[in-house]
Amino acid sequence: MSVQTYLPEETVVRQGIAALMAALGPVETARFLALPHSRLSDYVEWHRQWQAGLDTQTFLDELFGTPQDTNHPSEG
Repeated sequence: MSVQTYLPEETVVRQGIAALMAALGPVETARFLALPHSRLSDYVEWHRQWQAGLDTQTFLDELFGTPQDTNHPSEG
């Protein structure tokens, strides 16, 4: 079992902002950070509902692809 270490809060904030800036750009990052907390909690509720109806195996197959059958040699 490995020990979990946490980054200092300042580092997490700095890296989080950098990730948002890289993914969204400065305008959308500012928009995201300015969203009212109630909208974010609505998102959390939506995400919980989405997860409740999620078929884990189907999701993973779509994300990583269906495992290949290794019993048969591939044709080339």
